[in-house]
Amino acid sequence: MNLNATLFAQLVVFFVLAWFTMRFVWPPLTKALDERAKKIAEGLAAAERGKHDLELAAKRSADALREGKEKSADLILQAEKRAQQIIEEAKTQAKVEAERIVASGKADAEQEVLRAREQLRDQVALLAVSGAEKILRREIDARAHAQLLADIQQDL
Repeated sequence: MNLNATLFAQLVVFFVLAWFTMRFVWPPLTKALDERAKKIAEGLAAAERGKHDLELAAKRSADALREGKEKSADLILQAEKRAQQIIEEAKTQAKVEAERIVASGKADAEQEVLRAREQLRDQVALLAVSGAEKILRREIDARAHAQLLADIQQDL
């Protein structure tokens, strides 16, 4: 066997195999590898978009939570202010009502004092007439001495 012929035959088989591989085997492999790389790149891009969306959503939720807390704090502050206003209004109304009741009580008391004085004057006048009657041992005519009794009543 000749070394050159064997070498030449091996060289021809090698080139035929290389050509066959480059023509029929290599394109589907490179296509599959390219598709796989494309899918991986798309997956990584989607993961990045998802991560970015997650960060945005977290930021929006934190903003919404902060805004909600601010609104609730404002509402609580407004409610406290309104409660203070209501308390002050109630105090003012209670004070006005108390003053009205006190004034009414004073007026009623003055009326009662005046009525009591009138009754006391009448009773003192009757006692005076009764006492004078007993002292004089005679009867005093109330109709005849009405002016005198009125004067006595005024003096008391």
